[in-house]
Amino acid sequence: MNPAYQRLKSRAARIATLGEAAAMLGWDAAAMMPPGGGAARGEQMAALAGLMHEMATAPEVADDLAAAEADGEWDQANLALLRHAHLRSTALPTALVEASSLANSTCEKIWREARRSSDFAMVRPALEEVVRLQRETAQALSAVLGLSPYDALMDGFQRGVTAAEVEPIFDAYETFLAEALPRALELQAARGPATPLPGPFPVEKQKAMAQAMSARMGLEYSHARLDESTHPFCGGIPSDIRITTRYQAQDVAQALLGVLHETGHALYERGLPQGFRRQPVGEAAGMAAHESQSLIIEMQACRGDHFLGFLGRELHATYGGVAGPYGAENLAKLWRRVDRGFIRVDADEITYPAHVILRFRLERALIAGDLAVADLPGAWAEGLHRLLGITPPDDARGCLQDIHWHDGAYGYFPSYTLGAMAAAQLMNAARAATPGLDEALGQGDAAPLLGWLRKHVHGQGSLLGFQDLMRAATGKPLDPSDFTAHLTRRYLTA
Repeated sequence: MNPAYQRLKSRAARIATLGEAAAMLGWDAAAMMPPGGGAARGEQMAALAGLMHEMATAPEVADDLAAAEADGEWDQANLALLRHAHLRSTALPTALVEASSLANSTCEKIWREARRSSDFAMVRPALEEVVRLQRETAQALSAVLGLSPYDALMDGFQRGVTAAEVEPIFDAYETFLAEALPRALELQAARGPATPLPGPFPVEKQKAMAQAMSARMGLEYSHARLDESTHPFCGGIPSDIRITTRYQAQDVAQALLGVLHETGHALYERGLPQGFRRQPVGEAAGMAAHESQSLIIEMQACRGDHFLGFLGRELHATYGGVAGPYGAENLAKLWRRVDRGFIRVDADEITYPAHVILRFRLERALIAGDLAVADLPGAWAEGLHRLLGITPPDDARGCLQDIHWHDGAYGYFPSYTLGAMAAAQLMNAARAATPGLDEALGQGDAAPLLGWLRKHVHGQGSLLGFQDLMRAATGKPLDPSDFTAHLTRRYLTA
């Protein structure tokens, strides 16, 4: 192997190892750390971010990149990704990286209390500092990447996708939504109300069942654990997955479906190519690709009619009572209910993209300087009313509901809906290539689906860009019509 390339790989592996340490500290902050540890944890995270940045931008890296050569498709792709990462890293001074990490950590801790108090004013100064630093970061990246400032931030989450590509997709969906939502609500009303599940659902039983269903999907708990946090997420590293959720004794769906969603993320991480562990080409192909994997498991598979039949039997066996409410038809009414709601994470498949479109438009305006942080609550209320015809009654159900902006994640939100669209397209391809896939899901067997995903998505790492990954797996680039066709079949057919 070319010596310069070997040195680059060794450095990348060491930086990735530090990133893994930061990931575990982040999980601990969300799931285990006492409130008094927040300040020190912020300093720790900032120090790690600074150290990784210094390693990535050391003068000898540029020399090695100039001299490096790689053979074979995977190593050539890895070298190209190393060059792209270096371009991004060297655009940012270490002081800016550390300041951003500290500001994000500080704001995120304040946000938790602000959301509980529904008090935007409490977090506004900290959020203004986060946005200021994000604008500075975006400008610096824009200059070297040849992208707009917002696109430069998007590049950090889903390389190769720009706002100019996303905007017409989202505009078209807004048009679809204007007709589809009233029709879905009309058909839903005609079908009659769902029967509530009897409950209660003891939390300990919920924990055991959520883990059992996650394992059914293929997650090995010798390499994973399930904990609780305010905001459910999947974190950790490929060999040590950390899933979190939250429980309510009167609601079995929130935790269970949330765990199945995060299991999709976890399965992707577990299936990444081991031969390129801790190398850029061995990482996931971006956050839109990642969201496609959580949603193909939760929405396409586990909320589908076949799996709901199996899951209903399991729920009844676990919680007892009258069997009728656990039937697949009733669970579909309960867990595929369409409604105009304020909370993104509780939204149905039809209205969820509206929440993402709102955030996409607002964060673009924030980064461009066209929207002041102080005006965010009002702009949020106006935008949600335009999209869904409702106005949030308070900040907690408005602009304070998400962690992302307070933690410095700008350019992330488009990935959610791009991922939903990709999930529908990938599921169509998996069904076409795997006869009996739905019947297997009806028996609680996700192996056929997981096997297809391992080959066509997980095992590809970042060898391909998002659109090329979609082409290789499905025969075409992202096609939003697959998603609207899925919604039409599930929600708009009498």
